[in-house]
Amino acid sequence: MPGREELPSTVERSSEEARRTWVKAHDSAVDEYGEEERAHRVAYGALKHTHEKVGDHWERKEGGRKGPSDSRSARPRGQGGRSAEGVDEAATKEHLHGPARRLEIPGRSRMSRPEPLDAIRRANRSRTRAAREGE
Repeated sequence: MPGREELPSTVERSSEEARRTWVKAHDSAVDEYGEEERAHRVAYGALKHTHEKVGDHWERKEGGRKGPSDSRSARPRGQGGRSAEGVDEAATKEHLHGPARRLEIPGRSRMSRPEPLDAIRRANRSRTRAAREGE
């Protein structure tokens, strides 16, 4: 099935560029690996190289930077590791305050470097859950 018909809800709520990245990677993975979960993983991996998850959608990374969002995306498949759930772990502390402000995370100005990452991940899960329940 073409990627346009299988867009996850978080990607549907994102920019045309994010949707195009996901669809192109998904369709290429379907040609290479077949129509299964792996095509979705490949598409998300490609999206995470150029975008980060903010709330219930994906936004372009700071300054158009490209590269893996977390250590798991940087490793070959099957080597495991923790996923950052779309949050760009390589972003500066200053950059992380932007998404934290848009997500209305309290106490963000007093947070040390790893704390905004965890807070953004929790807020992303919460916003995505709420958006899916509202659909």
